[in-house]
Amino acid sequence: MQTRKWKKVIGVVCIAGVLCGCDPLTVHKVTTTIFDGVPSMPPPEQFCRDYHEKKLQEERDELMSKGASAAKAIASEHPPYAEKKCDRCHDKAKESGLIVPKDKLCFVCHPDIIKKAMVHGPASVGGCLECHDPHTSQFPSLLKVEKRTLCASCHKEKRIAEGLHDKATAKGMLCTDCHDPHSGDAQYFLR
Repeated sequence: MQTRKWKKVIGVVCIAGVLCGCDPLTVHKVTTTIFDGVPSMPPPEQFCRDYHEKKLQEERDELMSKGASAAKAIASEHPPYAEKKCDRCHDKAKESGLIVPKDKLCFVCHPDIIKKAMVHGPASVGGCLECHDPHTSQFPSLLKVEKRTLCASCHKEKRIAEGLHDKATAKGMLCTDCHDPHSGDAQYFLR
């Protein structure tokens, strides 16, 4: 009698977990532990492909809601993401869901991004996601915002050479025309 009661409680907990949005792998593990005849999961490549297509559509919808035209909705895509090779960055077996800690992740494939002695703050601590989106972007180089406004989104302090900066901006120059956004040998990452 007690066993039936516990099975009922476990069944209710599982159904609640399914309805609350546990990830499909967890739901499958729990349901196969409790119930017989649960269909097997699709092969990983199909699961990843379906997930990728769903996420890509969500990202397109989000970009479109921000005013991006259909043609410009996605200007850059991270190659492993585009190739549906999620396991290059993600590892579902780890609690973080990533193959290495977030602050080291980009350096797995891009070890030479920091080439010089002086390193930009976010780059020095693996804060690549401060400027870049990890999957897709409506801007080149997976930038979060337009290149023209990227630096000003953090750097609000008064410029040391304000007149020079105003002239450069007036001529259509970008910060990255003079400054390396990752690292440099000269102060202020001057090229």
